[in-house]
Amino acid sequence: MSTIVLLHAFPVGPAMWEPQIAALSGHELAIPRLYGRGTSIDGWARQLLRELDGELVPVGASMGGYCALALARRAPERLCGLVLAGSRASADTAAGVSTREQTIEILRRGGFERIWATMEPTLFGPNADPAQLAEAHATAAAQSADELVAATAAMRDRPDLSDVVRTLPCPLLVTTGEFDFVRPEASTLSALAPQGELAVIEGAGHLASFERPDLFNPILLDFLARAI
Repeated sequence: MSTIVLLHAFPVGPAMWEPQIAALSGHELAIPRLYGRGTSIDGWARQLLRELDGELVPVGASMGGYCALALARRAPERLCGLVLAGSRASADTAAGVSTREQTIEILRRGGFERIWATMEPTLFGPNADPAQLAEAHATAAAQSADELVAATAAMRDRPDLSDVVRTLPCPLLVTTGEFDFVRPEASTLSALAPQGELAVIEGAGHLASFERPDLFNPILLDFLARAI
């Protein structure tokens, strides 16, 4: 049986996948914590491939999508499907690198709440449930500053993996929220893959799987039924 590997976004943790657990009850699941694995996303992927057996379907949200692509680069033969949710294959631009470095400095000075105040409007759609916002804040605030710094450095230093998408030997599902800041890149990303498809989640921001599981889960289940 293929293992569905749910890879979380930044700055939240594995708890972001709680809305998917019941829907995926018929599948073998792995929901690893990416923090604490060092400052290399390729290194995260190497660790996960040692920890997990058999065929995999990585489902990566934002930062988790970068890790999913690193898994695909290292072991394409082990993947029978790949889902990139609010993620991209390109490396950071110069402006993006600068923003990451600013984030690192703010976090080192104990400025998590400042980072969250900047990020929250980009993570959710304009009509997000306040309870969801509070839950996401709680799981993000539970992460240590040092681990968030290391994860930010890992994202800053990741390479462009567009060629991995171009040569992907399995089906690819790209999802993006209606209000997701990476939505303009989503159609291009899905078109890169030999077996790529795109789904836009109405009303959602960057964390569409968390914000609109009522729409995301059926799309994911349909993809898994066809891919596995």
